[in-house]
Amino acid sequence: MQLKDLAQQIIQNKSFLCVGLDTELKKLPKHLQQQPNAVLNFNKAIIDATKAYCVSYKLNTAFYEAMGAKGWDILEATLHYIPNTHFSIADAKRGDIGNTAAQYARTFFEVLPFDAVTVAPYMGEDSIRPFLAYQHKTTIVLGLTSNKSSEDFEQLWVKESNSNPASDASKKLYEKVIEKVAGWGSPNQLMFVVGATKAVEMKQIRSIVPDYFFLVPGVGVQGGDLNEVADYGWNKDVGLLVNASRSIIYADDTENFQQAATAEAAKFQLAMQQILSKKL
Repeated sequence: MQLKDLAQQIIQNKSFLCVGLDTELKKLPKHLQQQPNAVLNFNKAIIDATKAYCVSYKLNTAFYEAMGAKGWDILEATLHYIPNTHFSIADAKRGDIGNTAAQYARTFFEVLPFDAVTVAPYMGEDSIRPFLAYQHKTTIVLGLTSNKSSEDFEQLWVKESNSNPASDASKKLYEKVIEKVAGWGSPNQLMFVVGATKAVEMKQIRSIVPDYFFLVPGVGVQGGDLNEVADYGWNKDVGLLVNASRSIIYADDTENFQQAATAEAAKFQLAMQQILSKKL
């Protein structure tokens, strides 16, 4: 699925919800933990419970890599269980150059046929280009993340290189990154991660990249506000894919976990439907 298809699915499903499958065995309901295929069975149950209310699933690869070779098998099986009507994201945050980046791109776009993958832009253009070579896939670049330590680097003030040395002209590093990366690819194949806990800054980011989709983590357990995200991040194509993970998949730790996940996803979808009805 391409971004233009995602935009259509958002309107059709009246939802811009992405469910994050950050699955840990020790957090599963007790009755599942002893099953031989506990994680995969849990993922399938969550997908069945939420697919009517979301348009996307995001698999954070760290939770699967931590299980070794078996984890990669579960990752692949989960990916293939996601309906082709839903946008699939490998949250891998890869960032390297040359042949290494090309192999990462091949991993997540060919071997594991995800629709999108998250990447870190720290090493510059040649770490992103191999992903953009896949024109019918989506590269999601870290912009301004929701964690507090984004202050360490992302929010540093950077002097404008072409400004007068005596001038005070400067931008935040994340603004420079987003502005620069946007020039490497079109809104049809590039997205940016912008954390929901940085909703006010999202308004400025939207002015820099008015036509690009944002992947927005941080709504739910991390405390981001959905209405603020919509107010600051909206564009003509909606332009938002809001991720919720723990608040949905771990909504209940009993045998009723599936019903609880459905209820939580439905709650998000209803709120999103109300926002869509006001803004479209």
